[in-house]
Amino acid sequence: MTLRDSAELPPEHVASFERDGYLVVPEVFSADELDAYEEAVTAAVRQRVGSQLRPLEERSRYQQSFIQCMNLWEDSAAVRSLTFDARLGRMAATLLRVPSVRLWHDQALYKEANGPSTVAHQDHPYWPIQETASVTAWIPLQGSTLASGAMGYVPGSHAIGLRKFVNIFFGEPVDILADPEITEIEPMFVEVPKGGVAFHHGLTVHLAKPNTTDRDRAVFTIIYFPDGSRRGYPFPHFCVDRGSIAVGQPIDSDATPIAWPRPAGDLPDPPRDPIQLAAGVANTGIAPHQQ
Repeated sequence: MTLRDSAELPPEHVASFERDGYLVVPEVFSADELDAYEEAVTAAVRQRVGSQLRPLEERSRYQQSFIQCMNLWEDSAAVRSLTFDARLGRMAATLLRVPSVRLWHDQALYKEANGPSTVAHQDHPYWPIQETASVTAWIPLQGSTLASGAMGYVPGSHAIGLRKFVNIFFGEPVDILADPEITEIEPMFVEVPKGGVAFHHGLTVHLAKPNTTDRDRAVFTIIYFPDGSRRGYPFPHFCVDRGSIAVGQPIDSDATPIAWPRPAGDLPDPPRDPIQLAAGVANTGIAPHQQ
């Protein structure tokens, strides 16, 4: 029996995630499922990007790293089925040891052919969530290899108290790998076979290799956080501002719906107001003053 059948992670998988801050789970999706999802996600990305994409050499360092499109579940019913796939939600809740998780946001991350490496960073410092428990499902729609831009993780970095904002969007970013707490820990680069999913904690330091192949590295990610988590900071972020969530309040709105538990095929309706992101926010997911 594969995880396509049960989505039940064995205890040793959970223990590995809690120790290392990341976990690769093979055989979550069938090849046919992923092919259909890649078609849906790619179509949604093209609809968002349109003809506005500049040549690689004319973009900022961050924009060269990948094409990023957030909350595609709101645009496409086919993508919505992936974002709220019950297997993934159940695994996320299991890894965080919580009974229920919400969607923070989804996103496509397409590292184009010849796209450069992704700078090492932690995810959670970009989000105004008071609690630090969160997990991302990283789904390479054709699998990932060292040549195509595989992810690298600093094992155990989620558990040492490190929480550093790395400005990967503009200028010269801080080298978080030089931080004294992790400088002697070698990042582990892992390939993910087609059908597999890599999960990582929101405080795990991670990066990605350049894409040296002649095709895009098509990746879709889904970020989960425990139901009951609160907004911890006043800086703007669409995930909380759309629901008018004040500092200290639980993050609970139609912009961040329950991802698990929900019956298979039970998909939430998109928020009543379509997502509207300013140009700086659309590319990064954070407010311009944070950049």
